[in-house]
Amino acid sequence: MKALSEMNRFMEIFVRSFSWICGIVLLGSISCIIGYLFYKGLGTISLGLIFGDTNPTDALLLREQVFDGLFPAIFGTFSLVILSVSFAIPAGLASGIYLAEYAGRNVRGIFGIFFDILAGIPSIVIGLFGFSVAVFLHRHLSDRIFPCLLISGLSLGFLVLPYIIRTTQVSLESLPLETRVTALALGATKFQNILYVMLPKSLPDILSGVILAIGRCAEDTAVIMLTGVVASAGVPKSLVSHYEALPFYIYYISSQYTDTQELLSGYGASIILLIICAFLFLIAFMVQKGLTYHALYRA
Repeated sequence: MKALSEMNRFMEIFVRSFSWICGIVLLGSISCIIGYLFYKGLGTISLGLIFGDTNPTDALLLREQVFDGLFPAIFGTFSLVILSVSFAIPAGLASGIYLAEYAGRNVRGIFGIFFDILAGIPSIVIGLFGFSVAVFLHRHLSDRIFPCLLISGLSLGFLVLPYIIRTTQVSLESLPLETRVTALALGATKFQNILYVMLPKSLPDILSGVILAIGRCAEDTAVIMLTGVVASAGVPKSLVSHYEALPFYIYYISSQYTDTQELLSGYGASIILLIICAFLFLIAFMVQKGLTYHALYRA
């Protein structure tokens, strides 16, 4: 009995120590990567890197194009994320609610396997699919349709859709039984119970999937390479225009740079991309807090 107790104590110490070591290694790795980026690229960040020789006010008001700075790529990245998430959130929420509350066991199993496979598809395959859609539309619908911002946004939305679906489904299914049946016992319909009780209670978990989708849309390169991004296009004039994006700029500079300064600008672009992701995460977090308060605590 004493030997068993000692063994359990040893295993507890071992698991706790291993967890601490893994956490320290992970935190150290992330700190080294971010620290190296800031060491190499912080000195290159300036208004000139973003706006080039263009007046910042004219660039921000879209009165003058920027062709020698990162502003078009920053604008394109924001546009791409907003377009992708705007497509993925409604479809993902609706699908997750259906799987959690309306689908039968067999349907849930079939669609569950399908969405799990979709989540594991490489992004380059999604990009190839988007490119094929653009070619099909160009041939059969309009010769003015090419790989563009709209095709990229829809392709990225399709890429992150499984995360939002699964997050919504799991968050609804994990609610305690008393939360699920109380409103029904008081006379609410199933739709009212989902809308006014279950979704507000699941909102923090659902928005965590949205935050994950935002990060994936902002950093993915393989999809946009095949669906409309180019090295120099300026600010996109419409949804069917070519565009620039920071992930592609970083890839292009790191593989095609001609001097050290140009490579350092790629590090600067990486820092700006990290800042954009942090900004989008902060906005999503604030929206999460605001919606949770409005749904649960405000009369």
